[in-house]
Amino acid sequence: MKVLPKVAFVCVHNSCRSQIAEALGKHLANYTFESFSAGTEVKDKINQDAVRLVSDIYGINMEETQHSKLLSDIPQVDIVITMGCNVSCPTLPCKYREDWGLEDPSGKRDEEYIKIIEKIYENILQLKRRIEINEIVI
Repeated sequence: MKVLPKVAFVCVHNSCRSQIAEALGKHLANYTFESFSAGTEVKDKINQDAVRLVSDIYGINMEETQHSKLLSDIPQVDIVITMGCNVSCPTLPCKYREDWGLEDPSGKRDEEYIKIIEKIYENILQLKRRIEINEIVI
C-alpha cells in the first residue's frame, strides 16, 4: 500500500477557506494525498455559508466528516498550505510550504465565496498534479 503525503490546509480560525480546501482535497485528490485542515484558534462550527455552497456546488457535506481543529489536533504533515492569513500565518513543521493568498470571504456575498471556492478547486487540482509528477518532492 502506497503511503500518501499528508497535506495540511491552515488558516487562523479553521472555519472557512481551510475547511473548503480539506473537503475539496478529499474529494479531488484522495488517491494522491491525505487532506487535513487546522488553525491556531477554533470556531464552534464550520462557516455555514461555506458549508451550504460547497454542498450546493459539489454535493459535499463538510459537517459530516469535518470540524474545526487546532494545529495540535492533526498528525505530522509533509506539506503545509496557508490560505492567506492577512495576519501572522500559523506555522507547522513540514517538508514543503506555500501560501495561496486567498481573501477570507466570511461575511461577504455568495459570489465572493464562489470565487474563493473555485480558486481552491483549481489550486487543489494543480497541487495534485504537482505531487503526481514529483514537482513537489517530499
